[in-house]
Amino acid sequence: MARPLRIEYEGACYHVTARGNDRKKIFFSPRDYERFREYLVMAGERFGCLLHAYVLMGNHYHLLLETPLGNLSRVMHYIKGSYTTYVNTKRKRSGHLFQGRYKSIVVDTDSYLLELSRYIHLNPVRAGIQGRPEDYQYSSYRNYLQQEEDDLVSRKLTFQLLSCNQESAANLYREFVESSLGKALQNPLENTYGGVVLRFVRQLLDRLEGQVGEKEELSHRKALTVPTTVGEVLTVITSTFNIGKEDLGDSLHRKARDFAIYLLKRQTAASNKEIGTELGRMSSAAVAKAWQRIRAKLNKNAELAAEVKVIKRELSRVRG
Repeated sequence: MARPLRIEYEGACYHVTARGNDRKKIFFSPRDYERFREYLVMAGERFGCLLHAYVLMGNHYHLLLETPLGNLSRVMHYIKGSYTTYVNTKRKRSGHLFQGRYKSIVVDTDSYLLELSRYIHLNPVRAGIQGRPEDYQYSSYRNYLQQEEDDLVSRKLTFQLLSCNQESAANLYREFVESSLGKALQNPLENTYGGVVLRFVRQLLDRLEGQVGEKEELSHRKALTVPTTVGEVLTVITSTFNIGKEDLGDSLHRKARDFAIYLLKRQTAASNKEIGTELGRMSSAAVAKAWQRIRAKLNKNAELAAEVKVIKRELSRVRG
């Protein structure tokens, strides 16, 4: 039987699920949940996707994911591939971690975003793991209740459906979710066909009309999504700072090295180990700490962020 086509377009929103092979566990320790969330953050930074809600259960996960760049396959390939490699390495195992391909359903944000986010956040309650959704630590529900937004979950679109005031929206969202506690909640995505909610099919067909057969445009867009290589990043970094590649391992050029780590993590598929090898035998742990440090600096220092933006533009020109 042929696999169903993945429906991808700019601005698409999906309910994405995946289960462990033979329904076995995919998360074995608290650190595993945290590592998976790190990959979600990285996916957002590398591929521009927005995560509106999530829940990580013992043997499966649910994501409410938006792709402004129409690149769901690349996003999920990165998340599933990175996490599988991490688990296999940590537990000295091999083979598939997940049961087949991930399942994705295209959803209409206006009609389904609220209902679906509630359905996702109540998953631990329905499973009998917790009595209240905020007691489960591996979902985005707590993020919806706190004052400050974190770097993983985007609440803006969901809140806009409730109120223009963020504080009011947070309270209204809590009331909306809690109104279903103790009730049998129907899956909002029961009536689907070919990965699309039936009520959304006509609207989706209208949106995609005219795209079939545009081979030249599709070919061009495919070329634009070829992953950046490690060599391209290092070429731009060494040229910008007027140093040699061997200088990146020198503490005198820490800024260049930090920028290199940031761009290698964000723009390429290189692992921490591979990055460490390229930058003068740094350990994987040292690369991870440097990545966290430079991200924190960029969030607080606009001038530093502007420098990285200039380097990224230069990287785009190098790639052609």
